[in-house]
Amino acid sequence: MADTTAPSTTAPTSTTAPGRRKAVSLTRTPTWAWALPPVFVLALGFLYPLALVVRQSFTPESLEDGGASLTPYTEVFASTVFREALTTTVWLAVGATVGCLVLGFVLALVIAFVPFPGGKAVARFIDVFLSFPSFLITLALLFIYGSVGMANGAWTGVTGAAEGPFHFLTTPWGVLLAEITYFTPFVMRPLLAAFSQLDTAQLEVASSLGAGPVRIVRQVILPEALPALAAGGSLVLVLCLNEFGIVLFTGAKGVTTLPMLVYSKAILESDYPAACVVAVVNIALSVGLYSLYRVVSRRAGA
Repeated sequence: MADTTAPSTTAPTSTTAPGRRKAVSLTRTPTWAWALPPVFVLALGFLYPLALVVRQSFTPESLEDGGASLTPYTEVFASTVFREALTTTVWLAVGATVGCLVLGFVLALVIAFVPFPGGKAVARFIDVFLSFPSFLITLALLFIYGSVGMANGAWTGVTGAAEGPFHFLTTPWGVLLAEITYFTPFVMRPLLAAFSQLDTAQLEVASSLGAGPVRIVRQVILPEALPALAAGGSLVLVLCLNEFGIVLFTGAKGVTTLPMLVYSKAILESDYPAACVVAVVNIALSVGLYSLYRVVSRRAGA
């Protein structure tokens, strides 16, 4: 008698029980939870102190109850010292940025396209130079051009004069020189990276067509370097706006920038509301320039 039992068509059951699958999904960490630790650290280490500075800037010392007032802002904005410090800060930052762009572009061109012994070592030294503190460069300039530096010592040794002619380090021009010296590698680093990606065949074709070095730089190299120049220049501009060590170590008493004014108001005069007002202005200026750079670079496709 034939077996009329039909073969079983029942699909094999899953070895994972529904209850177990549910338990796994419940123990899975949500994506947003991973953002909590860095947000907490950022809020505790930066946003909270910044909020305290902003709150202090609206709290004049005359209000014992800690109420808010615009008096610190009106007093600071009306002072001649603040306006002079703001003007000095802006023109030093702009002047240093322009100097760094010009000098950095020329030096990066030489390192990238002019073969010379030790060129690779110089390029590596730029990376090391970026780790140097700003006051170290200022001290080096003081050893060379200071009142008792090597240049003045050589001058007095040769001429017999009582003092040398080099006293510019204690002037705004000395601060400008120190900032250009220190911040130029911040422009050179992105430029060298951009030049390394440049197709040398373009340079050879332009040269074979009779283009001179100046024309090659202007029409071939410069357009490729514009995003790197924008990035390096914006970084230098923001750093110069907030530079403190260079101005302090040059001993330029007649040069007062916004960071120096914050130091003077907070440490020397104990006027904390005024110091916080100047700090808020400095932060707003830096953030505004950075935001403007982001907008321009986004539209330019940099």
